[in-house]
Amino acid sequence: MDTTEHISPNPGLAKAWISAFRPRTLPLALSCIGMGGFMAAAHGVFNGTVVALCVLTTLFLQILSNLANDYGDSKHGADSVHREGPKRAVQAGHIQAAHMKKGMLVFSLLSLVSGLSLLWVAFGAEGLLLFLVFLVLGLAAIWAAINYTAGDKPYGYAGLGDIAVFVFFGLVGVLGTYFLQAQELQAEVLLPALVCGFFATAVLNVNNIRDIKSDTLAGKNSIPVRLGPKRARIYHLVLLLGGVLSAVLYVVLTFYSIWQLLFVLALPLVVANGLNVWRKQTAPELDPYLKQMALTTLLFVLLFGIGQVV
Repeated sequence: MDTTEHISPNPGLAKAWISAFRPRTLPLALSCIGMGGFMAAAHGVFNGTVVALCVLTTLFLQILSNLANDYGDSKHGADSVHREGPKRAVQAGHIQAAHMKKGMLVFSLLSLVSGLSLLWVAFGAEGLLLFLVFLVLGLAAIWAAINYTAGDKPYGYAGLGDIAVFVFFGLVGVLGTYFLQAQELQAEVLLPALVCGFFATAVLNVNNIRDIKSDTLAGKNSIPVRLGPKRARIYHLVLLLGGVLSAVLYVVLTFYSIWQLLFVLALPLVVANGLNVWRKQTAPELDPYLKQMALTTLLFVLLFGIGQVV
């Protein structure tokens, strides 16, 4: 996902790589895994080792996606002199494109090794069929992380990034984490998965609204480019409302304690994000609300999850 980190004019190599990892995107990875973990705990099937390996694998995938996005947008022209967001590592010349490709390979391998370890812990030798099914999902996640912008025909340039984020940061992230612990799915867990999917897509949408000008010039037909600035902001409000309503519906359907409404404490931050994205027009004004929405998502998940297990 294209949520960038500021890089100083002459950073050290280590600092350049850390910035290319884009730490402010990582709360989204933690959010979907955390939601799956909380749901498993609420149903009495929590497995700490599985959740820890889910976190590690997802972090590797997220960093892989960020490196691929840095490389891909530089390659395809979305990172240009017209870009209004913060410059990134390849574009700024802090990391050579060839070295970025090697970094992508390293994190692809780390994701694969971590994912295989996760599946072995979850299913063992007896769950071969489930092992293979989740292996295919894992390989699809690696492919999606790389080909969002770095492939020869990047699907992010066709406006399909929102679907990928919704699926992997929502449905796959939450339902997959839950299933790896419970070895089954409960229908109501779909609603918390939708919460994460809607909110993660909202983070991407802020990014894409910010970059409408440069993306249009580069031929990157993101949803905001297709919709235009005003309708993209309406779309943003729909995403935020979808996340909140999914949480409310889950509580209504499963209500057993007033603590389940704990997530309401995070609603002012969701509202603030919606209002500011609606009002702010320039890239520098919009940029802080990527990080704000990512952190709001993590806080929302923490409050929601705690409310289900206390």
